[in-house]
Amino acid sequence: MKLKVCGLKYTDNIKAVEALLPDYMGFICYDKSSRFIAAMADDELVNISTDIIKVGVFVNEDADSISKLIYKYKFDAIQLHGNESPEFCDMYMHEVQVIKAFGVDENFDFAQLQAYKNSVDYFLFDTKTPVHGGSGTTFDWSILDNYKLDVPFFLSGGLSLDNLGEVKQIINPAFYGVDLNSKFEISPAFKDIDKLTQAFNTLNSNEIRS
Repeated sequence: MKLKVCGLKYTDNIKAVEALLPDYMGFICYDKSSRFIAAMADDELVNISTDIIKVGVFVNEDADSISKLIYKYKFDAIQLHGNESPEFCDMYMHEVQVIKAFGVDENFDFAQLQAYKNSVDYFLFDTKTPVHGGSGTTFDWSILDNYKLDVPFFLSGGLSLDNLGEVKQIINPAFYGVDLNSKFEISPAFKDIDKLTQAFNTLNSNEIRS
């Protein structure tokens, strides 16, 4: 199971999370988020281990701005959290990994994902909210039984130390990784390293990291 820690922006905290060796680290490039990286220095992320995939998270951003920030921060992947079309996603497939996020509730229609299957590397299923993630609430994970594509997916939305045991019980061949954010914070964008350490230990127990 891949481990992604999202919503980082403070230098020392970024280094502390990096030391835990997550597979992915996410940085919010959306100015309406409390975790927005704003005017982070150009070289802030340069020295992060090349074993960790750096993800820029965008919401309905224009293509030119995304391309500039990929270059500025040397992102290895982008996560598109808005209403981006398959064609928009496909523009980046040969440049970076592409993660397309969808807000999920009991009425979510997985059939809509068919159009994206050749235009993204991964899906991310988050709890549907008006604020595009970071809500700290879960959705009914049994809905994932309706997902039948072979595009791997991340699970997000309200993951915490209290429910990671249940996460490990999810059985879907495309379940690729988890996205840890608001329930592992002391304050927005400032991660609780002790909680993350416990989470990594829980998720890695009785398994070999893929």
